[in-house]
Amino acid sequence: MHQRKPLLFAPGSTREFGERIACRLGILLSPLEEREFEDGGHKARPLCPMRDHDVYVIHSLHGDESRSPDEKHCRLLLFLGAVREGGASRITAVTPYLCYVRKDRKTKPWDPVSLRQVANLLEAAGADRIVTIDVHNLAAFQNAFATASAENLQATLLFARHFARDRDTREWTEVSPDAGGVQRAKQFRQALERETGSPVDFAFFSKIRSSGTVRGETLSGNVAGRTSVIIDDLISTGSTLARAAHACREAGAARVFATATHGLFIGGSPSLWNEPALEGVVVTDTVNAWRIPQAPSQLRLSILDSTALFAEAIRHLAEGGCLEDLREYLA
Repeated sequence: MHQRKPLLFAPGSTREFGERIACRLGILLSPLEEREFEDGGHKARPLCPMRDHDVYVIHSLHGDESRSPDEKHCRLLLFLGAVREGGASRITAVTPYLCYVRKDRKTKPWDPVSLRQVANLLEAAGADRIVTIDVHNLAAFQNAFATASAENLQATLLFARHFARDRDTREWTEVSPDAGGVQRAKQFRQALERETGSPVDFAFFSKIRSSGTVRGETLSGNVAGRTSVIIDDLISTGSTLARAAHACREAGAARVFATATHGLFIGGSPSLWNEPALEGVVVTDTVNAWRIPQAPSQLRLSILDSTALFAEAIRHLAEGGCLEDLREYLA
């Protein structure tokens, strides 16, 4: 790293995640003060000099028990502003989960393109770079930022290594649950082939949705007698993955797993856990699984640690490198 070590801050509920990243980098999180005001306002400020430092602010912008995505976003903006005013030479916002990333286009007249507004605010607050993982639409994410660099990591290697440890499976089929995930599915298939040394087939699950109601679905591809892995960027209610798993089992799949980088589990995702076709669900730790009423072990849920990936990205950037060099981690 540079002679002057980078400063890492992790405000709010992301602190434990940030501590694990800092540990992997061999440094400590930089100190900060967070204060709540009686009127519901908030103040956060760094407690160390930042002038001419390379600063990384780690803050996952998902809703949790105490804060909404909007409030977390606002708090991040205020803290970035304080860091900028403190004279930091470069500021990187590390957002394992970036709010509003799916609202990246107009779907109805006068719709807001919320991702672009989030990007504008992050840039206005002083962010020079944004680092996140497995955004829904890579092109929309990159185009949303006018001045800041937009870096998107990917968790496909984490998932591939996880499934490659299953020595009981020799025949795999990767399943994309929708048209938008085909490229992500291709990357996962290539990674799984490298890790297992075996060819991986591809299948595609499509559905017709109108006014929030699914009216038809089709599975195309060879899953009979094989282990099927359905991969997506996030799990919301889990209904789509449950439908895809059911279709795979109906088509003769021997085993079916669902995997996604971000596990939101809206409403506890009962349709996912009640689907007998699913043998297991795999997510990363970018979002706290606080909406699940039971322990992960009771729900066949595996949560993979993504902090090594973020630590490697921060290390590389702090040394003056470009994330293009970390091709195995990039979308």
